[in-house]
Amino acid sequence: MARYAHITGWGMAIPQKVLTNSELEKMVETSNEWIVSRTGISERRIASETESSASLAVQAALKALEVANVHPLDVDLIIVATSSPEHIFPATACIVQDQIGAKRAGAFDLSAACTGFIFALDLAAATIRSGALNTVLVIGAETLSRFVDWGDRNTCILFGDGAGAFVLQASDQPGGILSGVMRSDGSGAELLTLAAGGSKYPASQSTVQNGMHYIRMNGREVFRFATRVMTQATLEVVQKANLSLQDIQLIIPHQANQRIIETAAKNLNFPLEKIVSNIHRYGNTSTASIPIATCEAIQEGKLKAGDTVVFVGFGAGLTWGAVLAQWSGPLPAKKRVYPHRYRWFARLRSRILRLWRRLEGFFWGKNAA
Repeated sequence: MARYAHITGWGMAIPQKVLTNSELEKMVETSNEWIVSRTGISERRIASETESSASLAVQAALKALEVANVHPLDVDLIIVATSSPEHIFPATACIVQDQIGAKRAGAFDLSAACTGFIFALDLAAATIRSGALNTVLVIGAETLSRFVDWGDRNTCILFGDGAGAFVLQASDQPGGILSGVMRSDGSGAELLTLAAGGSKYPASQSTVQNGMHYIRMNGREVFRFATRVMTQATLEVVQKANLSLQDIQLIIPHQANQRIIETAAKNLNFPLEKIVSNIHRYGNTSTASIPIATCEAIQEGKLKAGDTVVFVGFGAGLTWGAVLAQWSGPLPAKKRVYPHRYRWFARLRSRILRLWRRLEGFFWGKNAA
């Protein structure tokens, strides 16, 4: 019997703090008119000191599980796509797994920059279709404001913070994710980078003084690359599903630049009103941009059950890709579950496990040594 990977739940989380273009005018040499004309961005959300990629991911994940009516114990795998992880290791996904109480789930982070959510979706769908897993939680979470040089007007105007999540479930009903495309070109790796903090340039006084822990971008080259591959990936994923652009009700692209979105629409000869854009409110939230835009498209009635939708993105690496899905919504369920109510048990379980490890080390550590 054929298996299909349906997107059955969705959720988003954004910080409360809003940073407007007018406020940026006081921080760096720029203007509201310049930012809007070049990018389409009017404001972006900035994480508070108490927020992080993991905390935003947890909020989005719980909302997605609630929509899907899926209990955390039924999640088989958690993939967090992020360019701003909680740590180099452990994986941010493991922190999410612990905090939502998905004790039976494997968890790992995926690093493909802004294309990460697309890659994670495609991989999750493949594991479900293969029969290996039944329920996968895919999250895009970012706090890129922590890596922005607020004196660099070419990058500080672009990025915002947030998280979005999808729940994917197996079903024998046709639909769900029908095709996917993942591509990369490492020859353009230097065009968009955060150079320091890894094994080549570990954190040091020199890397800090030289601003190597900030995002750096060749804007013109990235723009040309993005407009080309957005068109290419969309056409490729549609063809792979044996469909045409006339069969597509909606395109939800990575929200990087309004001019890129408009150029892609022109190249595809696709109506701009059928391409979702919310970049004016959130800026570029990297891996979180597509799920956040999807949540808002559903709220606004733009995306409905039965619609065929293309998710398409690009990012550092260079990476790009697309996923085509027939939208369905939550699967039928026998009873209602409330993932948020399970959090207290997850916290208790986490504390007990930590205490047990300490006791284990105290009583048996000496013998092991």
